Amino acid sequence: MTGFTQSPWIIHYDASSCNGCDIETLACLTPLFDVERLGVVNTGNPKHADIFLVTGAVNEQCKQVIRNIHDQMPEPKVVVAVGVCAASGGIFRECYNVSGGVDTVVPVDVYVPGCAARPEAIIDGVVRAVGILEQKRTWLRQPGAKPGEVQYGSARRGDAAEILALQKVAFQTEVEPGAEEGLPVLQQTLEELEHDFEAPPEPGQSAADGTTADPSRPRGPFLFVKAVVNGKIIGAVCGRQSGSTVHLRHLVVHPYYRRRGIGGRLYEAIERAFPEARRFEVCSLRHTEQIQNWFNRLGYRQFKAEPCAPSLTRVYWQKERA
Repeated sequence: MTGFTQSPWIIHYDASSCNGCDIETLACLTPLFDVERLGVVNTGNPKHADIFLVTGAVNEQCKQVIRNIHDQMPEPKVVVAVGVCAASGGIFRECYNVSGGVDTVVPVDVYVPGCAARPEAIIDGVVRAVGILEQKRTWLRQPGAKPGEVQYGSARRGDAAEILALQKVAFQTEVEPGAEEGLPVLQQTLEELEHDFEAPPEPGQSAADGTTADPSRPRGPFLFVKAVVNGKIIGAVCGRQSGSTVHLRHLVVHPYYRRRGIGGRLYEAIERAFPEARRFEVCSLRHTEQIQNWFNRLGYRQFKAEPCAPSLTRVYWQKERA
């Protein structure tokens, strides 16, 4: 790992920025900061790069370009979003042709705030990226680990921050701009999510998803199952058993990894985690023919629907275990 830590190679891509963050990125190469003395090399070939540094918001024109660069980079690799536009879309987020931040296209490991981001902050982001690069390298060296392979397992409380970030990215791509305020899952805090790993809300207390605890139901922590690729969480789901029924919620899969069967395998994994359950219940925020067919393939059937926001409807599905 010495070569990675002492000489990380970076490829920089300007998505659709105002060039403010790009100029500050170039300033890191000037004699004042001189990151090359630390071994950092700015390369133009993604096949030689370890760190993918992106500035600017993502629009429809550059979305596929970012995916192509990301796919050509060898494992392990780290993505750094520089500036508020790359992190969330910034002031351009609600534009008709802007998808949002970089994390709506590829998984992001490090966010560098600022408008424009200062060179000192960019260098600090690269240093953090090198640390993550080393962690991924260590993870890939574990017995049985294969680059790009999806592994499923139980999540721990230490994964809460990464799951929360993934949760917000996944749900923001499902709702229209401006509808986030009516969706409690997007308002959930890290403390609330960490509490789900320990215990549910007290009777009468509202949970993060808007539900209220039933005093007659047994109380216990949620069980989280995660999907991991190259040491990074790209999917998760949680559930809690009440009697013979398991209430599932918050199935999230990063947009880059959708349509690969990961969501279905997460459901299968968490269903196996509750061997004594006879019934599973889950709700979705959209009701389309595609979603209905997906739930039907997994054995779920719709049993009710209720509005939760002006433009959103909760659709409830259930599955009886034979």
